[in-house]
Amino acid sequence: MIRVLVADDQALLRGSLRLLVDAEPGMVAVGEAADGAEAVRLTAATRPDVVLMDVRMPGVDGIEATRLICAPPKTSPNAGPAERAPGGGPHVLILTMFDLDEYVYGALRAGAGGFLLKDAPPAELLAAIRVVAAGEALIAPAVTRRLIAEFARRPGPVRRDSAGLAGVTDRERDVLELVARGLTNTEIAQRLFVGLSTVKTHVSHLLTKFGARDRAQLVIVAYETGLVTAGISAPGSRQPDEGARAARQLSEGSSG
Repeated sequence: MIRVLVADDQALLRGSLRLLVDAEPGMVAVGEAADGAEAVRLTAATRPDVVLMDVRMPGVDGIEATRLICAPPKTSPNAGPAERAPGGGPHVLILTMFDLDEYVYGALRAGAGGFLLKDAPPAELLAAIRVVAAGEALIAPAVTRRLIAEFARRPGPVRRDSAGLAGVTDRERDVLELVARGLTNTEIAQRLFVGLSTVKTHVSHLLTKFGARDRAQLVIVAYETGLVTAGISAPGSRQPDEGARAARQLSEGSSG
């Protein structure tokens, strides 16, 4: 059973989303929040699998609430193994009428696992909840194109600590570049002439090395570190169409 928390400042929309979730087999709405602060409190109290999060809310907005919800839990140095063990944690699906670049980038940097526009059909929303609940990444195609365009027009990358890049192997670098350019695991395997399981292993290692929650954040890491620059050819003979392929890749998660 997928437990869902709905966070939106419009009571009518919250109620409609709750009814939609409760009517879907295998899902249950565990609560409603009218603002970001309440969403953070209810997330801790109800432990949902997925939080449907609006962006523009009074007080604490959806992006800040997402950052607080997705932040690694603080543990005591004396905590036992069970307390220190990493949990799945809630996954945040941003649901908004705005597909502006700053919202997309801010939401993903905050840890959101998905970004969907409010005009999406009910069936698409329910499918998105299942994808995000499984720990995969999902971004609406139109939003993905804006995200890629945002990186393309930036004057230069914001580089992370070079020590964090030192542990990336040449092959992992190739995989990361292709992930950022929108290829699926299957397409990466074909491009690099390796097995699909090998690509999945590399993606898993990259997630661990960069402390990324999902594939969507790997895209951001690739551009921020300067490993990928929009317009520069990727490993392989031909560069894919970034905007078209990225939508498929991001909604694929790490499954291939």
